Amino acid sequence: MNEIGRSHSKGILQALAAAGLFGISTPLAKLLLGTVAPGMLAGLLYGGSGIGLMLWMLWRRRSSASNEAPLVRRDLPWLAGAVLFGGVLGPLLLMFGLTHTPASSASLLLNMESVLTAALAWVVFRENVDSRILLGMLAIVAGGVLLSVQPTGYGASALGALAIVGACLCWAIDNNFTRPISGSDPLQITAIKGSVAGCINMLIALTMGYRFPAPSMLVAAGLLGFVGYGVSLVLFVLALRSLGTARTSAYFSTAPFLGACVSLLLFAEHPGLIFWLAGALMLLGVWLHVSERHEHEHVHEALTHNHRHRHDEHHQHDHDFPWDGKEPHTHPHTHEPLCHSHPHYPDLHHRHPHP
Repeated sequence: MNEIGRSHSKGILQALAAAGLFGISTPLAKLLLGTVAPGMLAGLLYGGSGIGLMLWMLWRRRSSASNEAPLVRRDLPWLAGAVLFGGVLGPLLLMFGLTHTPASSASLLLNMESVLTAALAWVVFRENVDSRILLGMLAIVAGGVLLSVQPTGYGASALGALAIVGACLCWAIDNNFTRPISGSDPLQITAIKGSVAGCINMLIALTMGYRFPAPSMLVAAGLLGFVGYGVSLVLFVLALRSLGTARTSAYFSTAPFLGACVSLLLFAEHPGLIFWLAGALMLLGVWLHVSERHEHEHVHEALTHNHRHRHDEHHQHDHDFPWDGKEPHTHPHTHEPLCHSHPHYPDLHHRHPHP
């Protein structure tokens, strides 16, 4: 397997790992909702993420120098948008939705994030989405519709389902805003997002009259946020580099299935036939996404940027500074125009238009 293939495989594993951590966090967050108000819990989850990642950054700085590219001024508008939609509005809508929705249904409804992410990537940001990705999106949408209209008693309320879909839309915007800065340090991106979003959400909750929970709940929410939101998002940003926005979200859409399975065990829920039909449709959509193969002759325009890289097929450049030969390494570099053909995803180097 060449360097490009290894990068794609690594990106897939990173996206699946991110999905696993986030998927487990959803039903566990519902457990905490019994003692923590939704708005406060959203703040604690992101606050725990930010604090944990900041400590991770301090440990990394003490142990060794980072070879990731830092954020620069032109990244700030993208980061601010990602924080607003993904770190503030999304969690608030999710916590509200969870209070009106069974955990397993909420977990499956979260599959809408990948659909909305792909739709925005395709329509607004002009990322290539072929027929296989489109069919997968339609299957996931059909599953979400089934899940939302099942008979009262087990299904979600319309308001709860709408809130969760709204959270998915916020995270879809967040994902597309994060893509342009995914070449920068993912730990720095997620630490800033978690810290700012956590402070804003907790301030909103305190203003509304809510109070901090007992110390044990405070620690539990913080740890859950660090793992389910912080570490998960670091892995997600890394996957964006290799797979692009729509594909990374397609792999990430496996998260709700794991979350639903955990929910069934934790809450002893007994879903009906419609639940399983919805799950089957969503599983079909995920399979169509992850089994895609995209290959054609394409042209790389001249490009100058900065990110962590190895000297592979796309990085054949000289250095204007002393280099010890260690890889991967980080520095500003220029790509010369190149025309070739190989399997690829819309990663950092394959964001070309398609006819």
